[in-house]
Amino acid sequence: MALIVHKYGGTSMGSIERIRNVAKRVAKWHDAGYQIVVVPSAMSGETNRIIGLAKEISEHPDPRELDVIAATGEQVSVGLLAIALHAIGKQAVSYAGWQVAIKTDGSHTKARINSIDDIKVKRDLEIGKIVIITGFQGVNEHGDITTLGRGGSDTSAVAVAAALNAQECLIFTDVDGVYTTDPRVVSEARRLNTVTFEEMLEMASLGSKVLQIRSVEFAGNYRMPTRVLSSLTDPLIPLKIEANSGTLISFEEDTHMEQANITGIAFSRDEAKITVFGVPDRPGIAYQILGPVADANIEVDMIIQNQSVEGKTDFTFTVSRHDYTKAMQVLANGVQQHIMTTDIIGNAKVSKVSVIGVGMRSHVGIASQMFRTLSEEGINIQMISTSEIKISVLIDEKYMELAVRALHKAFDMESPA
Repeated sequence: MALIVHKYGGTSMGSIERIRNVAKRVAKWHDAGYQIVVVPSAMSGETNRIIGLAKEISEHPDPRELDVIAATGEQVSVGLLAIALHAIGKQAVSYAGWQVAIKTDGSHTKARINSIDDIKVKRDLEIGKIVIITGFQGVNEHGDITTLGRGGSDTSAVAVAAALNAQECLIFTDVDGVYTTDPRVVSEARRLNTVTFEEMLEMASLGSKVLQIRSVEFAGNYRMPTRVLSSLTDPLIPLKIEANSGTLISFEEDTHMEQANITGIAFSRDEAKITVFGVPDRPGIAYQILGPVADANIEVDMIIQNQSVEGKTDFTFTVSRHDYTKAMQVLANGVQQHIMTTDIIGNAKVSKVSVIGVGMRSHVGIASQMFRTLSEEGINIQMISTSEIKISVLIDEKYMELAVRALHKAFDMESPA
């Protein structure tokens, strides 16, 4: 009997009526003979509400206690879904992450999964129960509740699917798949039937909000086929139709290698640029700048070091916009005096736009077409970074939507692949 993992986002669990629809959809798959594990998020807006309460009491709540309260949203969801399944005659049992147990490291609010104990879950599945497990949370070696960070329910679902050797992990959300770009920016954006793990990982890391990046990493590392599809359709839609809907994230060898040059255009508004001027050009200087930034748990993305002039250089990097103020403080409180820089300036009004596609490996001229398109629109490029299947540029945020629309058209992405 094949095992399928369903994950439902906060919008899918946003009301009692939607929870009842989730129950009907899950029951449909179970009636078709599948073993089913469900990983739901908290009801839409609930986690924000809970964290907001904590921050009314303290501007900087203790991370351990924040995890204790943030985890309650998913516990409400699993209990309500189990009750909804019982109401339509289905045997179901709900578990919190610490009951399974989903074991994590000790990084409160940003924990990473180390292992999953599947014995209890497999026992319930074998006797025909539908198992519902909280997303977003686990337990560390000290028995403390931990959370995985925003979007962590996606990661939980894929990790559970991998641990149980599921046939497929279905991520039900409020969109019907992965698009060439955000349809809210480009109305002609097209839904992709398939996308590779590599492409999806780049899209997730570069601003696409459909899937959380760590969930894609898990799926790729454990070769877990993952499908993104809508939960807002009729829950009783024929299973054969639903099972082939949405976007399947699969392996490159399963796709056509002569596919379109570019699969998608990703963008991120949440960017900030920092430049350290007059940096001594000596071995280890990059670490002396970025080491303290990393120690402050701030992720760095694009990096440029200019050519040395009379033993001095300029060092530029980007961080997430919500880390911008913290990063500037870290640099000002020690780094600037330690390495004797002339100045540090920042710009929190920049955005990143990226073109992505495994087809870039076998097609030349992608970069020149991208740069020409931006030039024709009068858009200045501030930074560039590349990998084998993507090119990213940093631009002024006011030009971001124009850049996305122009590139989408230039690469003829409205047409079917």
